[in-house]
Amino acid sequence: MPDDVRGALVQRVSGLPDGPLDISWLAAGTPRLPQGRVRLHWEPASHTGWDVTAHLGLATTEVHLASWPAAPDDWPHLVRPTLHEVLGLCAALSVATAALDLSHRLAHV
Repeated sequence: MPDDVRGALVQRVSGLPDGPLDISWLAAGTPRLPQGRVRLHWEPASHTGWDVTAHLGLATTEVHLASWPAAPDDWPHLVRPTLHEVLGLCAALSVATAALDLSHRLAHV
């Protein structure tokens, strides 16, 4: 990871077992994560592999989503299923929230 970044923003996660995990770098001064977005951070583990953490942006805060201590070098394949499921749930919640907001607006028209 470059020195001037604080992590990677997950852009897309393939549903295929060996599919891609697309990211973009987050600059060190970037404000908190947008709702439903995931930031990854990784650094060399003390003995072998990589210490990987994921944070999820919520409406008012960021939460620790998961950690994979001492993950092997192919850690993107290890974290991909979790990220795919979480981002799918966030998308479903976003659609449900929009539908509820619309129904409330229509009820008051």
